[in-house]
Amino acid sequence: MALPGIAPYAPLAEAELPCPRGPWQPRRDRLALLVHDMQRYFCRIYPEGQPITPVVENIAHLISAARAAGVPVFYTAQKGNQFRPDRGLQADLWGPGMSATPEHEEILPELAPAGGDIVLVKHRYSAFQRSNLETLMRARGRDQLMICGVYAHIGCLATAVEAFQRDIEAFAVADAQADFSRERLGMAMDWIAATCGVPMSTRQALEALQEQG
Repeated sequence: MALPGIAPYAPLAEAELPCPRGPWQPRRDRLALLVHDMQRYFCRIYPEGQPITPVVENIAHLISAARAAGVPVFYTAQKGNQFRPDRGLQADLWGPGMSATPEHEEILPELAPAGGDIVLVKHRYSAFQRSNLETLMRARGRDQLMICGVYAHIGCLATAVEAFQRDIEAFAVADAQADFSRERLGMAMDWIAATCGVPMSTRQALEALQEQG
């Protein structure tokens, strides 16, 4: 039930990304950025180097560009020592989860929230579940969500699916997401492209964040 150890793998190149079914284009006056679950607990399973080092670097670039462009930056973060009934079925699949310690709960320092960023407490795979993410986005006139973080085929994918079901256009930044394997990452991008969103590279995402509304 514990998280697996991860073997190094190379990120998906921009040319490898699947063609999306949806026609949506990111616009910085409509976007919000979501940094999904980049806590020490979830990132500790990766060895140094590929894939986590470039993923963290790419997320840092996205955060910096979003802040410079006035794009809202949201984070998800789980709490440690979760009450078993509150943790629900996740405990059956993943065990008790993290401890209430900085070694588990802390968001990676390179990606730490700044003033004006919003940190949401994470309860389930999707960032929308038991949170006010949609309300906070709508209040800021945002109906597009750019998703980066971990893990691509679990929480990032679930968030993209739920965004679609709430009529929020989702953009999955493939080389700013990490997963259990390159195959799982590719599966997530294929599924998103076919059903609910637009996979893109960090380069493409940065261009969108830097373009005028």
